[in-house]
Amino acid sequence: GLFPTTSEDYEGLREALAKLRLNDASLFYEPEVSDALGFGFRCGFLGMLHMEIVQERLEREYDLELITTAPTVVYEIVTKKGETLKVDNPSRLPEMGTIAETREPIITANILVPQQYVGNVITLCVEKRGVQKKIQYIGGQVAIEYELPMNEVVLDFFDRLKSASRGYASLDYHFVRFQAADLTKLDVLINGDAVDALSIIVHRDQAYQRGRDLVERMKEIIPRQMFEVAIQAAIGAHVIARSTVKAMRKNVTAKCYGGDASRKRKLLEKQKAGKKRMKQVGSVEIPQEAFLAVLDVGKSK
Repeated sequence: GLFPTTSEDYEGLREALAKLRLNDASLFYEPEVSDALGFGFRCGFLGMLHMEIVQERLEREYDLELITTAPTVVYEIVTKKGETLKVDNPSRLPEMGTIAETREPIITANILVPQQYVGNVITLCVEKRGVQKKIQYIGGQVAIEYELPMNEVVLDFFDRLKSASRGYASLDYHFVRFQAADLTKLDVLINGDAVDALSIIVHRDQAYQRGRDLVERMKEIIPRQMFEVAIQAAIGAHVIARSTVKAMRKNVTAKCYGGDASRKRKLLEKQKAGKKRMKQVGSVEIPQEAFLAVLDVGKSK
């Protein structure tokens, strides 16, 4: 998703995308509304590089300030009423109690890699929940065929494949089918409020680890405020990970030289009460990096 930082730039973004579309037929966009970010567009790109180039052109040529959210794929949802829905955004996922089955898109990936890097590539594919279909040795090269969930591929698979093979591996993939999987929606809450633009759909086996990593990454990115900021990862009403960005704190007792300890305590209590009031009315500013933090989770592994 591409969202302008100020709502006044929405029409400017629409016109800019329409102009870019004239000389880039692979760019697709449609209007999108986010509770956290307001009006924007959900865009289709050829890959992460294409996304970065389009964002750079919009910002440089059309003087727009944009927030980019992490890429998602289309899921098939079968409800208990027997309806089949196509969901391309975690915020549009129906209530978990109404879902009979969740299906994710599966691709067949053909990877060509030198023999000395085969172990690294297979380890990466297994981590991404891949199923090996074929492996063939052709001279000094190895052709590996894997079935992989597409949502694992669109995030950081290509970058990590290049890293694992020192840049020698090549990747070609095509869509095969939708397959039932144990998927769940992972929400990120900032001070108790769910930020829909940070929600992701993950496999239940990876949800706890992904939640912990995402919360820790958010803690590094979100700047300190004048009040404590609680960052939580939750599945439904169940919080699975939490971290806190500590408040900036002025040393209010600096001028208290000696005297009764109750004077210092009174000043600290007064500061604490002020912080509490501020937390009730204060809003947290979330930087652009936070919306793409999901891409960085797992890269250090």
